[in-house]
Amino acid sequence: MKNTNKAKKIISKFFVYVLLIIFAIFMMGPFLWLISVSLMPGKNIFAFPPAILPTFIDFRNYLEVWEYMDFLKYIWNTVIITFLGVTFSILFSALTAYPLAIFKFKGRNLVFLLLVSTMIIPAAAGLVVNYLTINSMGLINTFTGVVLPTLVSVFNVFLFRQAFMGIPTDIRDSGKMDGASEFRIWAQLMMPMIKPAVAVVGLFEFMANWNSFLWPIIVLNTEKYPLASALSFLNGQFSYNFGWIAAGTVISVLPIIFVFLFTQKYYMEGISGAVKG
Repeated sequence: MKNTNKAKKIISKFFVYVLLIIFAIFMMGPFLWLISVSLMPGKNIFAFPPAILPTFIDFRNYLEVWEYMDFLKYIWNTVIITFLGVTFSILFSALTAYPLAIFKFKGRNLVFLLLVSTMIIPAAAGLVVNYLTINSMGLINTFTGVVLPTLVSVFNVFLFRQAFMGIPTDIRDSGKMDGASEFRIWAQLMMPMIKPAVAVVGLFEFMANWNSFLWPIIVLNTEKYPLASALSFLNGQFSYNFGWIAAGTVISVLPIIFVFLFTQKYYMEGISGAVKG
């Protein structure tokens, strides 16, 4: 009887894993097709059925697009924008979420409700206002002007608030008894205890800033474009080389894949913590 139950469990797990693998391959289909096109110069991308796996491998597209564009310059621009965006977004979002989670004051829930309600406003609705604000501050064609409008995200505030609310109050009380200031308690006691939430926010902000496309085009000159915006140079007025576009896109997403692989453990912990909170 035990052997029969064990065999049933093994068979059920086998079918579950097979279905999950099929679903994963299906979800990865567009990305596999993109890699396939980037490795096959001259391939008709609109052929049916599409070539998910390359029939032959040729890195000519990668070499040509690297020579055509000054990739190192655009990658460096992207690194600066991403570093500023990730660092200050974590800092200011955590500072905003801390009093909403820890302090007891009248209207705290109303303030949080108003913040969350702004999430229904589409990002495109603020482009004109953001541009006028950045222009009045003299930050046009600066990296600061790119990252400033998105430094405090409501979603990040929500995630940090849930993480702070999961910390026992005894931690803050012990800091108060030792004479620590509120800022020191936040920096040295609270922040180290929400590393999973920090990793999740860092990953989301890394992806958002690394893939930032429209806003940098509005604010920056072409010499300061990040990589995602610079890939628009590969589109001609009447024609385009999709193999180059595919190769450039693959190069641009590789850092995101590596960052996610190194932070996926904290990512799962942070998301589960936010849901439980």
